[in-house]
Amino acid sequence: MLPVVILVGGLATRLRPITDSIPKALVPVAGRPFILQQIDYLHNQGISQVVLCTGYRASQIKEIVGDGSCCGLAVRYSDDGDNLLGTGGAVRKALPLLGPEFFVLYGDYFLPVNFEDVENAYLFHTAGIIHPQRTSEFYRINCDATNNLLRASSRASIKRAVVVSSNSPCGCNPAIDHVFDESSKYNPYMNYGRSKMEMEINCKELYQKGDLDLVIIRAPWFYGPFQPYRQKLFFEMIRKGKAPIVGSGENRRSMVYTENLVQGLVLAAVTEKALGNTYWIADERPYSMNEIIDTIESVLEGEFGQKCDHGRLRLPGWISNLSEIADALIQ
Repeated sequence: MLPVVILVGGLATRLRPITDSIPKALVPVAGRPFILQQIDYLHNQGISQVVLCTGYRASQIKEIVGDGSCCGLAVRYSDDGDNLLGTGGAVRKALPLLGPEFFVLYGDYFLPVNFEDVENAYLFHTAGIIHPQRTSEFYRINCDATNNLLRASSRASIKRAVVVSSNSPCGCNPAIDHVFDESSKYNPYMNYGRSKMEMEINCKELYQKGDLDLVIIRAPWFYGPFQPYRQKLFFEMIRKGKAPIVGSGENRRSMVYTENLVQGLVLAAVTEKALGNTYWIADERPYSMNEIIDTIESVLEGEFGQKCDHGRLRLPGWISNLSEIADALIQ
């Protein structure tokens, strides 16, 4: 089994005054320090090596836990020192004590899972960058980082990876009534689209070599629970009557409800015939921008009691062409 890193160095200010004199890891739960409860569970799961990333009142933790023999496994320590390093910094400092793959746990929660199943689990890769400070970050994050993650997943015997891409590798629709499907050819939109295209190509090469079972999902504009902050800003523009309409507003957008997208991701992970394929997940039909804005206004007023100004910021059609040129020049 892989080794486990447990982060136990925090100040635990929310548990004051209990943690004025002891670290959070030593707070008793059911009459026993919580860290010992965690380590016992890891031992019962077949974990043999644990690294504790300590900081606040580290000596007290070492005194109670020792070398781990009290719990039947080996414990080593990586101490932050006087300046707490945070999650990433603490894990990075502990790397010399670890192999290339390991589990990471926080020292303030109990995770009752089968770690053997987790070690051979599914990977859902949804991270990426859309608005970088430098063009090179498109490729460093969307392409190189994804490739590194998938290769590490292959070494760790992940069952299957579900990789979220974008509609941008296929570019812009050639006509207002055109809809992309799984057979659409690559025609990437600028550097973001190219970075996602290269990511998809790398994914397919890994699959074809037999290095990793995977599925690629292309997700369009999504809405619903857990949507990004920029969506809230868009709603606020609509409420204030400043929603931008370019040209006639009949240009169409594919969208997907977040819970439907999640269901699709899960199906991609567990459905055998999905293996090695690329799928679009979207609502049954695309919507015009006029329809999108009208619907949001109706929901804001009818379901949330938010008064809308019902205005539109109307822009001529050539603005989209100008915006594309400006986008290209910036990149």
